[in-house]
Amino acid sequence: MQNISRRHAIASGLAVAGLGFSGLARAQELVPTTVANAAGNVNISLQQMLRDLNLYEKYGLKPNLMAVADGSKIMGGLIGGDIDSSVMSGFGQIFPAVEKGAKLKMIGGCQMVPSLTLFTSKDNVRSLKDLEGKTIGTGAIGALLHQLCVAILVKNKVDVKKVNFVNIGASGDVFRAAIMGTIDAGTGETAVLEDMELFPKLRMVEGGNMTTGLMEYTYQGAWTSDRMIQTKRDVLVRTLAAHAELYRYIHTPAAKNDFLKARAKMLPNSTEKEAVSQWDYIQHYKPYAVDLVLSDERLNYIQRLNVETQVQTAVMPAERVADMTIARDALALVAKMKG
Repeated sequence: MQNISRRHAIASGLAVAGLGFSGLARAQELVPTTVANAAGNVNISLQQMLRDLNLYEKYGLKPNLMAVADGSKIMGGLIGGDIDSSVMSGFGQIFPAVEKGAKLKMIGGCQMVPSLTLFTSKDNVRSLKDLEGKTIGTGAIGALLHQLCVAILVKNKVDVKKVNFVNIGASGDVFRAAIMGTIDAGTGETAVLEDMELFPKLRMVEGGNMTTGLMEYTYQGAWTSDRMIQTKRDVLVRTLAAHAELYRYIHTPAAKNDFLKARAKMLPNSTEKEAVSQWDYIQHYKPYAVDLVLSDERLNYIQRLNVETQVQTAVMPAERVADMTIARDALALVAKMKG
């Protein structure tokens, strides 16, 4: 019944704007857009919710939603024009690229705090300091997982020059490597802390909870190319509007059934307990950017971290790396649709 009522609410919102689902199709053909987001259990579940609830269609879009494990492929697709936007992925790597001439910009926020924690199955690793001289599994150097690990280590005065970072791949691959012990530590979802009995050899590295330890770090955001901003700005506004609705909805208890059903479709082999743990994490931390706009300070924090790790030479002004007017226009569109 909840899905029916939710769909009815969306249809009602369209009716207020003078467009039912069939009216929308008659008034204008849905505009195709390709959106590539970071692969991950929560992200793919949210993407399925976007499909199930027809949120892109509500804003006149026909989405091609992709889950991509490698952030460099998202960047390459944006630069090459095969991808229109990425609205749920790490973005630290775009600043060095912009500094070197890439025409990319941040246009909004997504997940405002990291959802990861450092785990280990090694008896000789207890605290973050113990990771000096050890191996941490991450993604590509400079990409999201690597940058998060560097950030939590630096904040806790660990000498990152003494840590060996190994590119394992996506977050799920890193977590499996941590369980197997092929690395000394690796990231996993913070929600796993509620299911530690499922992993008897695994434990959290003391001080390694990034959700509580790195609240200033914007985990995922929305970004695109300058070309898209110049030629398809309206598509970007409508894309962010769809996500603003999703983020507001997912923070409410009413979204539970939709989230669990979407997750079950995408992760049929996952247990109900794992799914509920992820849901509880979302409800507890309410991590999503319901107001979309990223502050200069949040953008500059990532840039300063890049400078500290020598992947970027200087912090660039906000107008060179971001255009938050798109997020503000998306919020105005959401308000108009609701009005």
